[in-house]
Amino acid sequence: QVRLVESGGGLVQAGGSLSVSCAASGNIHSISAMEWYRQAPGRLRELVAGITNGGSTNYADSVKGRFTISRDNAKNTVWLQMNGLRPEDTAVYYCYAEILTSTWQNYWGQGTQVTVSS
Repeated sequence: QVRLVESGGGLVQAGGSLSVSCAASGNIHSISAMEWYRQAPGRLRELVAGITNGGSTNYADSVKGRFTISRDNAKNTVWLQMNGLRPEDTAVYYCYAEILTSTWQNYWGQGTQVTVSS
């Protein structure tokens, strides 16, 4: 059974930095895209950043230049480094991955809270 376990997050003042990580475990043959989403109260879940297994990245306009996504394919782990945090970045951050076990399936982490105080 595949699990995505997130860590990091927490409370930080505006302008500060935080890093969240997500490690995939289980009977994994391959991982394609790994992505970070976030969901603030009363809002839809939105894509923050994504990275392919080849290292190509994409970012939401709202985080470009402030957030950096990276991954280690050998460790099945993805990170999101968040700098210059703003109160509007406050949300639950979720890891997402497309994983091949016996078939390709999509998996979500449990979410980790990031709170930015003004």
